Amino acid sequence: MKNTDPSPDGPIILWFRKDLRLGDNHALHAAAQAGRDIIPIYIREPSQSGNEPLGAAQAWWLYHSLKSLGYALGRLGSRLVLRSGEPCTILAELIAETGASAVYWNRRYDPNGIAVDVPVRERLGAKGMTVKSFAGQLLHEPSRLKTGSGTPYRVYTPFWRALEASGEPDAPLEAPDALAAPAAWPRGEDLAGWKLLPIKPDWAHTFSELWTPGEAAALERLEAFVEDGLSGYKTNRDLPATDGTSRLSPHLAMGEISPARVWHATRNLKDVPADDMITFRKELVWRDFSYHLLFHNPDLPRENLNRKFDGFAWMGNDSAFERWTKGETGYPIVDAGMRQLWRHGTMHNRVRMIVASFLIKDLLIDWRRGEGWFRDTLVDADPASNAASWQWVAGSGADASPFFRVFNPVLQGEKFDPDGAYVKTFVPELRDLPAKFIHRPFEAPESVLGAAGIVLGTTYPNPLVDHAKARDRALAAYNKIKDAV
Repeated sequence: MKNTDPSPDGPIILWFRKDLRLGDNHALHAAAQAGRDIIPIYIREPSQSGNEPLGAAQAWWLYHSLKSLGYALGRLGSRLVLRSGEPCTILAELIAETGASAVYWNRRYDPNGIAVDVPVRERLGAKGMTVKSFAGQLLHEPSRLKTGSGTPYRVYTPFWRALEASGEPDAPLEAPDALAAPAAWPRGEDLAGWKLLPIKPDWAHTFSELWTPGEAAALERLEAFVEDGLSGYKTNRDLPATDGTSRLSPHLAMGEISPARVWHATRNLKDVPADDMITFRKELVWRDFSYHLLFHNPDLPRENLNRKFDGFAWMGNDSAFERWTKGETGYPIVDAGMRQLWRHGTMHNRVRMIVASFLIKDLLIDWRRGEGWFRDTLVDADPASNAASWQWVAGSGADASPFFRVFNPVLQGEKFDPDGAYVKTFVPELRDLPAKFIHRPFEAPESVLGAAGIVLGTTYPNPLVDHAKARDRALAAYNKIKDAV
């Protein structure tokens, strides 16, 4: 190991985290502008650290995203060094090996990430290292926007108005044409050795039907969405059988594209109705709002923001939870969503709300179990958006949907998937059922079921619960805690 003291002209260690892109990467841009050798590194941190993949599905994405980033860096005359371990230890080793004098990174805002970054900055600074962190992962820093009384926002609409009034985010920075490489590269680990991909069984083999990880794919997806999907977004985003959403969320979650680039891509579009553009931007800002909540409430993924829900009488029904995870509830729109999650590592946004409401209110299962399942199975798993959205449905979060708003899975299916196209895609055993009964097979006459080849309780499950009775049960449980202080 080379033992060298930091010198002002030493290389810059560029620490990638969930910012796996070259374009609009403020830390990368600053390092390139410094005119010194750059050593890009990705550290696979222990599970308690902030940069660990959120779940098995996102580990699949991470593998392909790191591979894509490595190729992109290679085209700039650089490479991506991979290491595993505690960041302080890994960075100290790299500094000793390379004589690096600075470490640059883009800030992260989840509590685990902050808990890692603060001591790293302090320890490196105490050793005379230059440490610089940069914004750009959100539209605005989560500590920046405050209410008139100087407190964090807890209601989305005023947050949206404040963010909108604060001015446009900075224009996205373009990727550099080249990066200066060190004379000798430090050792790195083999990505395949991290075993991020499932093998036996390869349950992710269908993910590639829908997804291509990496910055290049993210930019292509953004361009296609702006050209063909943004117009009509306000209506189409609620139709699960329609390709009406941006599908940018996993790219944003892994930092393959910046929110500022997405925001600026929606500017000055003459052929896109204002309602569609604003509706889409509000969805993008929900991500910022979620990080605002998480930054000011670090226990958001684990604790009810509204503490009166601490006394809620959840039911620990493991069998019901397992049937929910497998898409075997007997409610087609719920089952289609959960099976889509298995097949593609994603679920349509409208259906996410339906399945979450079903778990929380029809089954009275703690929202934290659903949050944990999504965290492990979604390719777009995000510590802020996932927690904030589950608490929103539960009624326990900031600006939450009231608990007594209980989605009826039959009516939701009939409204947003009227011909059953979405259900038939992911619940093929119902594909021959007439549209009249596609969302309520338990009401279909035996002759209709027989003609469709369906035997309830055998080829397709009977309903796990009676929704009307389950709704009454949920409201009764809520009434017991609603007036709690």
